[in-house]
Amino acid sequence: MNDSANSGQWWLATVGHNLVWARLRVREAGTAEVFDSDGNTLSYDSEDTARASLMDAEFVAWDGLDEADANARGFSLEEVSPPRGGSDDALRPQMFQSLDRRRWTSSDRDPED
Repeated sequence: MNDSANSGQWWLATVGHNLVWARLRVREAGTAEVFDSDGNTLSYDSEDTARASLMDAEFVAWDGLDEADANARGFSLEEVSPPRGGSDDALRPQMFQSLDRRRWTSSDRDPED
């Protein structure tokens, strides 16, 4: 497996009962790029700018989550892990993941069910 597709820092956001992943990489020149859930690679002039953009979009760093944070977002750290693959093409279908519907409580069920 090519580690370059998995390298970088993983970020996630929750949208309804779904996880949305993004991968932040810092380049040698100090610029940064974010591989997003649509499969786009967005370029930023610095790591700080990329992080600010992710935080503005309500993403949080995966490595900064504890179990209480994860539970508040509707999942357990034991049940979820960042996408893995040998290339960005392999990661793309994993960048948007549905959370297990069995964990939903009756008060927050999807109204379309």
